[in-house]
Amino acid sequence: MNFLAHIYLSGNDTLVTIGNFVADGIRGNKYKLYPEKVQAGILLHRAIDTFTDAHPIFRQSTKRLHENYGHYSGVIVDIFYDHFLAKNWKDYSNTPLAKYVDDFYQTLNENFDILPSRFKHLTPIMIEGNWLLSYATVDGIQLVLNGMNRRTKGKSKMNEATNELRVFYSEFEEEFTAFFKELIDFSKIKLTEIEKQFSI
Repeated sequence: MNFLAHIYLSGNDTLVTIGNFVADGIRGNKYKLYPEKVQAGILLHRAIDTFTDAHPIFRQSTKRLHENYGHYSGVIVDIFYDHFLAKNWKDYSNTPLAKYVDDFYQTLNENFDILPSRFKHLTPIMIEGNWLLSYATVDGIQLVLNGMNRRTKGKSKMNEATNELRVFYSEFEEEFTAFFKELIDFSKIKLTEIEKQFSI
């Protein structure tokens, strides 16, 4: 899953949410250098990724892209699924997406000092471009994929994946909806287990 889904699946604790958001910037056991609630978020992120990568519905989505995008297919589907979460946000939260996103940006700024260096660089760019809100439109997803393609120096061709998104839009959306329901249940259980480890 991509940024918006990881944030959403973190529950209501600020530090857990930050840990889930920054987890890709923290390798191995270095997560233990952070406060326990941030550690919990990092471990939750890793559990979500493991659950997602092995799930048959997610794999069904990636299979549709594999011929054209190879091992980048999973990254693309992560982004597609964030699109459907943003687009259908009212089905998952009573807080309007714009307010939810603004509150999260404020949380990042208030806790900027504990962010890993990669995310200290990323956060101002994300906020300026309002990435999380832009996920709700296909044009916004196009901008994200353009950026990802630039980071692979054009090798991934990820910028072309909105073609498949448009052609198979209903299929991807149905797969997301079915998968995300299971992921929400999994994440709640897993977070409870992790918090018990830390007694938090």
